[in-house]
Amino acid sequence: MSIQAYQTNSVETASPGELTLMLYNGCIKFIRAGRKAVEQNNIEQKNIMIQKAQAIILELMVTMDQQYEVANEILPLYEYIHHLLIEANTKNDGALLEEAERLVIEFRDTWKQVLLQSRKLQHGTGGTA
Repeated sequence: MSIQAYQTNSVETASPGELTLMLYNGCIKFIRAGRKAVEQNNIEQKNIMIQKAQAIILELMVTMDQQYEVANEILPLYEYIHHLLIEANTKNDGALLEEAERLVIEFRDTWKQVLLQSRKLQHGTGGTA
C-alpha cells in the first residue's frame, strides 16, 4: 500500500475525535514548515504553509459544536491563533509562529488526553465489571 493510499484510508476510517487530532498535527506541521521558510527567507513557501495552517484553524472553528459550554472558551483562542498566523505571515515573524505553534500543541495534547479518557470510558478497564 502506498503512503498516499495509507493516508487516505487513515482519514476515511478515523473517528471524528481522531480527525480532530489529525487536524491539530497537520496544523503544527504547517506552522513548523512556515517557521523554517521564514528562517530561510523563502517568502512563497512561508505563505503557502501558513495559509494551510490558517485553513485548518478555520476548519476547527466552523466545525466546533456550539452546544457545549467549552466552545465559548475555545473559539476565542482559535481566533487568536488565526490572528497570530495572519500577523506572522504579513510580518515574516517567526516568534508569532512559535506562539501559535505552542497554543496548537497545547490543544493537541489536551485533545489526546480527552480521546484516551473517552476510550477508557467506552472500553472499560480491562473487562472487570
